[in-house]
Amino acid sequence: MSKWLLPIVCVCCIMAGCTKEQTGLAQYKKQAAIDDKIVTDYINANGLKDVAKKVADTCGVYYILLEPGQGNDLYTTSTYVTVGDTARVLGQTTPFYKTNNIHPSYQLGQVILGWRLGIPKSQVHKGGRIRLLVPSRYAYGPYPQTDYNLPKNSILDFYIRVYNITN
Repeated sequence: MSKWLLPIVCVCCIMAGCTKEQTGLAQYKKQAAIDDKIVTDYINANGLKDVAKKVADTCGVYYILLEPGQGNDLYTTSTYVTVGDTARVLGQTTPFYKTNNIHPSYQLGQVILGWRLGIPKSQVHKGGRIRLLVPSRYAYGPYPQTDYNLPKNSILDFYIRVYNITN
């Protein structure tokens, strides 16, 4: 009987691991559907339907090009963008982050996925401004950001002014 115990325990562990993966994927899809509905409802309720553009059909990130700026900039994951930005949870008026007079530079490959997708797709250039509506799966997902007092699955709303683009 003891020669069967180890294989049975291994099979049980493997099955338990598969269940967790499926549950994680199911939770991801459920939250994605919730986020996408909240974002599209917000766009419709706030008269943004004609100006908010989806980054891609399969992506829930939207951008609004407020000012295009000037230049012919090429974006890659190694591109640095110098920005001023204000970040809010979608639908809230109080920012959880604001750069004020400081203009940090970020490498696109090192920022949240919503920025990596939205900034290049919007084709904003130096001196331009965009707004990004970022579902939680393209921001911080199910992980609360205690430094910013952000709960898990926060949908983010960024106003971004691009001061410089460096490749």
